[in-house]
Amino acid sequence: MKSFDKFRVNIWDEGEYNYEAAYGFEPNIRVYLHDDDTVRDAMIVVPGGGYCMVVPHEGECVAKTFFDKGMNVFVLTYTTDITFAVPLKTQPLKDISRAVRVVRSNAKEYRINPDRIVVCGFSAGGHVCATLATHWQDDTDTGRYKDVSNRPDGVILSYPVITTGEYTHIYSVWALIGQNASEEEMNYFSCEKQVTDKTPPCFVWQTKEDDLVPVENSYLFAESLQRNKIPHAFYVFPHGGHGMSVCSENLAKGLYCDDYTFEQLNAAVAAVKAGNGINVSEQRVAELREQFPDSSQFGEAGSPEDSEDNYPDGTTDNHTDEALGNNTVVDDNPFPDVRLWPELAYAWIEKL
Repeated sequence: MKSFDKFRVNIWDEGEYNYEAAYGFEPNIRVYLHDDDTVRDAMIVVPGGGYCMVVPHEGECVAKTFFDKGMNVFVLTYTTDITFAVPLKTQPLKDISRAVRVVRSNAKEYRINPDRIVVCGFSAGGHVCATLATHWQDDTDTGRYKDVSNRPDGVILSYPVITTGEYTHIYSVWALIGQNASEEEMNYFSCEKQVTDKTPPCFVWQTKEDDLVPVENSYLFAESLQRNKIPHAFYVFPHGGHGMSVCSENLAKGLYCDDYTFEQLNAAVAAVKAGNGINVSEQRVAELREQFPDSSQFGEAGSPEDSEDNYPDGTTDNHTDEALGNNTVVDDNPFPDVRLWPELAYAWIEKL
């Protein structure tokens, strides 16, 4: 691992961010910069988590992988809601839009090319990125970055949630727009229906065996990209589960790097357990108390892969152990083809 500077930047100025169920959390980027003066391509990593959390194994591990390939990298911790009580609506879109603007406007400080910014999303984070790819023109900024473009120059979608239709991941939809969303909202966030000639180039990959987000999500988006003549790459690997991230040796050993992306999750669970939840149903309060019995903090009370109950039906969005094979070493990893996707993606980035 090359030497790097790592620091946090809150993306919203004072008074700009007002999501009701933030519980003190502020969306932010963690910045990973090479310790030199070389101007580099940039990547903003957007982890998944079903819009109820931002999981760490799709954050720093991904950042370090592409950092080592020569990029300066930023990990976005965006707004989510573990309580399913306050629909997120367009707040995640606003978060990623602002993140792109912050990175682009600080190109000199961050030593990046402002015309080569790629966003890379996983699962529900893939939906955040796909929403930006299809609706970047909708999000106008009224703050100091209002004249800075939020359009990414490339979009990487890793086992993404795409559709709100037949093949959706329903709990992501419920956290995002609630259980009684209008048809208009459902269509707006069904990204395969929203591709236009303004959509940036995309790289899409998934495994056929994904048992959480059906692979049809990726097919639907790729077909829409093709119809609209958007340059894209599309890979479907035959084997592997959901949540494979970069499919590296560290992930195979259960080493997920820094867990700073749990900040809002920790704050929300602590507030609910203290009786300070916002519009949280009694049933969800009981579920969260059961899921986090000892502490609100992951690392003390367990982690998503240790819990079987992150969603109301008892399922979880972090299937990393199943996807990679728990405690396997890289030579025994049964998915050597999936481990190639960062190489394929980086080759694609170089051609943008």
